[in-house]
Amino acid sequence: MSGGAGREVVLAARRIVVKVGSSSLTTAAGGIDPERVRALVDALAAARARGAEVVLVSSGAIAAGLAPLGLARRPRGLAAQQAAAAVGQGLLVHRYTEELRRHDLTAGQVLLTADDVTRRSHYRNAYQTFAKLLELGVLPIVNENDTVATSEIRFGDNDRLAALVSHLVHADLLVLLSDVDGLYDADPREPGSALVPEVHGLDDLGGVRIGSTGAAGVGTGGMETKVEAARIATGAGIPVVLTSAARAGEAVAGEPVGTLFHSTGRRRPTRLLWLAHATEPRGTLVLDGGAVRAVVERRASLLAAGVTGHTGVFHAGDPVDLVDPEGRPVARGLVNFDATEVPGLLGRSYERELVHRDALVVL
Repeated sequence: MSGGAGREVVLAARRIVVKVGSSSLTTAAGGIDPERVRALVDALAAARARGAEVVLVSSGAIAAGLAPLGLARRPRGLAAQQAAAAVGQGLLVHRYTEELRRHDLTAGQVLLTADDVTRRSHYRNAYQTFAKLLELGVLPIVNENDTVATSEIRFGDNDRLAALVSHLVHADLLVLLSDVDGLYDADPREPGSALVPEVHGLDDLGGVRIGSTGAAGVGTGGMETKVEAARIATGAGIPVVLTSAARAGEAVAGEPVGTLFHSTGRRRPTRLLWLAHATEPRGTLVLDGGAVRAVVERRASLLAAGVTGHTGVFHAGDPVDLVDPEGRPVARGLVNFDATEVPGLLGRSYERELVHRDALVVL
């Protein structure tokens, strides 16, 4: 782990996804802080001015809806959260629209659910929408569609959403903004903790204690979710800068602030990345040893002959986990049959593909 005088990978980025959390946008009372939004928009506009395309993934809809509804804190119930999001999303985007107008920039709202982007036709349409918005010079503002998302079809947090959107739009860089100015080797509130300036791979995190530091009450993420988002993005070939929202301008300008996670892998087929990180399995298929080797080592399709059992209620096209004889997940894929059809296929010697290799990702 080492620092640097500048960050050429940032300056070279032509398409940047920036994610900002609720705690970085709101006041202590829970409402949207106009000055924080203005400072963030100024940073995004500066990146646009140097020729980069920008996509913003912004939390804050639920937080923005608290005060108008007379709520003192983020509600726990899903229905109350959805009501707050319904009120707050419009307020949030209106604030961004007004601030972007100062820079002659146009905002475009894109609301996503996990279900929208795990099916091939849907994520292709999402990519085409983003591509057209960017072609027209629009700055897309993305959020999970909290108003309609259920617990079964949620991304879970906007850090992961930002990592997946980065891959979807073919971004060159992901910038994660928080209320902490980078990744520390311990809780930054502890004496002696030190900033980790660069991460080249998982080995660099061996001595790092990652805790859920950050403001409480309005956000849902912590440092764990940001490191996980960085792992998803860098594993798909996209470098990540993690820093505070207050240093957003420096971050997108290539200044050595926060923590830079270097890319560790290559771009993967979009469908497989979504399958691995944006789906919840609806059941499992239990594999024998030979099928495990075929799927994991040879990247083969899963045939009915190698399946010894199944669990869950799923339908053709649903994601399921492929588990070894001990029950450990080894892969995830989109199953070709309903759960009710599987028992009649098990052990059959003829080649019936329960999961095709093009719809399967090794975990």
